[in-house]
Amino acid sequence: MIKIAVKTFDELTNKELYDLLRLRSEVFVLEQDCIYEDIDGKDQMALHVVGTKKGEVVAYTRIFKSGDYTDEASIGRVVVKRDQRKLGYGKDIMKNAIHAVHEHFNERVIHVSAQMYLERFYHDLGFNQVGDGYLEDGIPHIGMIRKS
Repeated sequence: MIKIAVKTFDELTNKELYDLLRLRSEVFVLEQDCIYEDIDGKDQMALHVVGTKKGEVVAYTRIFKSGDYTDEASIGRVVVKRDQRKLGYGKDIMKNAIHAVHEHFNERVIHVSAQMYLERFYHDLGFNQVGDGYLEDGIPHIGMIRKS
């Protein structure tokens, strides 16, 4: 079981910020062998959905209101620590992120840029593909929208 909190950038502790940046780097840069600029200057305007277990960040995503990243509200940088996968934390963090978009931004249309192999995962959460697939940082992605 993880504890999930929604925080602004300024509400993150130094340890939480360090842990979430490390987790993003471990998965997106090292595990997926993708060199890209993770620290993109957008964390300051996002709300951060942070899942912790025994004081360690094990699941994370960030959310944006419409216009801050894409035309719609959006969820991105969805990540679960490798040894914590298969425990349902990905769905837990996403359900909390969807709820946070509704609660904090009062928006019902949410965009994700999903890695192609995770299409079923997002579809099960109510997202549907829009448009064609594309490469983002050398990895096949699809745009997906959830309306509620």
